[in-house]
Amino acid sequence: MPETVVVVGAGLAGLACAVRLYAAGVPVRVVEAEDEAGGRVRTDVVDGFRLDRGFQVFNTAYPEARRVLDVGALDVRPFSSGLIVFDAGRRERIMLPWRHPGHALSGVLAAVGSLRDKAALAALTARDIALPASVLRGGAERTTEEELRHRGVSPEMVEKLFRPFLAGVVLERELETSSRFFHLLWRSFARGTIGLPALGMGRIPAQLAGRLPDGAVLLGTPVAAVTGEGVETAEGTGIPARAVVVATDPATAARLLPGLREPEMRSVTTFYHAAPRSPLGEPTQVIDAEGQVTDTIVVSDAAPAYSGDGRALVSTSVLGVLSADDEPRVRARLAEVYAADTSSWEHLATYPVRAALPAMPPPFPLRRPVRLAPGRYVCGDHRDTGSIQGALVSGRRAADAVLADLTGLTA
Repeated sequence: MPETVVVVGAGLAGLACAVRLYAAGVPVRVVEAEDEAGGRVRTDVVDGFRLDRGFQVFNTAYPEARRVLDVGALDVRPFSSGLIVFDAGRRERIMLPWRHPGHALSGVLAAVGSLRDKAALAALTARDIALPASVLRGGAERTTEEELRHRGVSPEMVEKLFRPFLAGVVLERELETSSRFFHLLWRSFARGTIGLPALGMGRIPAQLAGRLPDGAVLLGTPVAAVTGEGVETAEGTGIPARAVVVATDPATAARLLPGLREPEMRSVTTFYHAAPRSPLGEPTQVIDAEGQVTDTIVVSDAAPAYSGDGRALVSTSVLGVLSADDEPRVRARLAEVYAADTSSWEHLATYPVRAALPAMPPPFPLRRPVRLAPGRYVCGDHRDTGSIQGALVSGRRAADAVLADLTGLTA
């Protein structure tokens, strides 16, 4: 019997789409070019260390994640609810007081912004926590920098806190991301717990793939074309389908679906080091206000199973596409950030991710069409928002569009 639906790509969006279709009783085949499911969300094991492909985190406040995943089974190991700002040789701590009562005055006492700034930050955070997401999605839209100024945040606070922090989240330092997305993001950080699955981010796609029948995910099979009958693989094999969902990266999607607009993408490079011991002793993100690196964290302080031999695993991200040749410069900066001797740190891996996140400048539609033509669909975080939440939502939306069309065909 021909496959009813072929999903091209086994990233989070494609898997979420396939799981929803299969649960609705629709035969589905997922065709993936790589040797493992997950797309940008994968975990490699290198010398016993668990290295996520481009540092990412899981947020328990993502509504779609709570809806489609067994979050408890992921055993999320939390990071501190706050961060440390490194600037001019000093580290300043800013923590959420309701999560860390022992550091309740950290934000007030930190030499980052004035008391007026901190009042503006508190008001902004309280607003985003309290308002429904639908209100935030429908608010006035401007760039994030313009919105922060509108909310009373001074240029100093923007430079010392928001610019370096958001650089590690939306992968740009200009703060040109849509204010609507910023508020949804800020809300999720304030309401949720940020952390990592105990055994790596790869457990997320593995959980989704495990809900599909044996043989439903075909790995190591690049798709060369979407045809009138289904898809054709790079080896020339045709896979028939009544409907095709393209759930690849934007560049591949634009090649397979001519006429699809390819968005601008942000890039990032993650460096992993093994240190003899933790240079910080706590799972708190450190952001570099001067921008020599973007952010760094001792992953194993949160999730000890990420370490293969008891040494500390340090993850550091830098904007742009870098190579292993840049590692000495990164290591030298980490010596300053952590006030530690990094000469004995082992460089485990460098992961450049050229197309890590879609750019989201205003005007930015929080939803883009997933149904392109009868029997042709597309999903991925580039059709929603650049996040795990956006990828999962787009997969659901594509599946719902397919189901609606198939129902119409068989009615």
